[in-house]
Amino acid sequence: MNLLASRLSFLRMRESSQRISAINKFFRCGRSFWIPAFAGMTVVLLANAPARADPVEDFYRSKTLDMIVPTSPGGDYDIRARLLARWLPKFIPGHPNIVARNMPGGLGVAAANYMTRIAPRDGTALTAIFQNMPSLQATGGAGVEFDVRKFGWIGNTTNSPNVINSWYTTGVTKFEDVLHRELIVGAPGAASTSYVYPAALNALAGAKFRIVTGYPGGNDVNLAMEKGEVGGRGSNSWASWKSGHPQWIAEKKIFILVQVALERAADLPDVPLMFELAHNDEDRAVLKFMSADMGISRAFVTTPDVPPARLGALRKAFDAVVTDPEFLADAAKMGMDIAPGNGEVSEKIATSMLSTPPGVVARAKALIEGGGK
Repeated sequence: MNLLASRLSFLRMRESSQRISAINKFFRCGRSFWIPAFAGMTVVLLANAPARADPVEDFYRSKTLDMIVPTSPGGDYDIRARLLARWLPKFIPGHPNIVARNMPGGLGVAAANYMTRIAPRDGTALTAIFQNMPSLQATGGAGVEFDVRKFGWIGNTTNSPNVINSWYTTGVTKFEDVLHRELIVGAPGAASTSYVYPAALNALAGAKFRIVTGYPGGNDVNLAMEKGEVGGRGSNSWASWKSGHPQWIAEKKIFILVQVALERAADLPDVPLMFELAHNDEDRAVLKFMSADMGISRAFVTTPDVPPARLGALRKAFDAVVTDPEFLADAAKMGMDIAPGNGEVSEKIATSMLSTPPGVVARAKALIEGGGK
């Protein structure tokens, strides 16, 4: 009996050992199968997981942005703003629409104030800011409620100079002629650069410009030249002449007398800069201050307090669009020069004008507000 019990106990132990061996073999085989299988499942799940959301793209998707144009339709600011409104959405995350809206008034002040006081501060409002807004703020210009240091500077499409021109029927073909004979030039108003530049040259360079004001806009001054009411225009962008009236340049119907910038334009090598015409260093400093904003000749800004990620996206989109071959081809068809500067450079130019020595600013203010007297 004891022998039989021992035999049964032995058989049970052998069966148990075989079971354990089989189980261990199963798990050893299973490990070689399940580990790669699990890894493969992980890869598939990660591949099919949704990409991490982009908050800037999510914000701009399906949005409509306003492009505020500080002039009436048809001028260089308007044309550039509408061109950018067409192309910029291609590069903004989410590809929003941009609609241009004209807001003339106060020679650019109305639009700048709107961007400060009324427009949403979320990156959905842009404007083609007038280049003289920094100098107007620095001199304490009437009606200024904005601070150019607080705008989000997106970029600048050209550093084209402003110019003073004569009409071919006057016989005036160079600045030296205006030192000896009167030239009547037209201007929209006494606060416009069309008035300020020739008035400053009368005071500091001995020029004999007679300035007629009251025209609604630059195009009206152009029409007055054609009619013989005035003999020139006190200021216009050189880029605007090239894009808007290239035939007048080709046919020598206008002569460029002075260019307003800190460096001569490559295609105006023989036309003097305004500050070069001053008689002493003090006067040159004043005319340089009045010329410094040419570095932001056609700049674009958004409102203050836009979240940094959105401002960064707008700047990146601008930098992309001004180098895009299709955009450049479109601009070239319109005769529009593109010599871009990025948002950081534009901001630096604008803010640096507010650091001009007070004495220089005071003299410039007297020229601007007193018509050069």
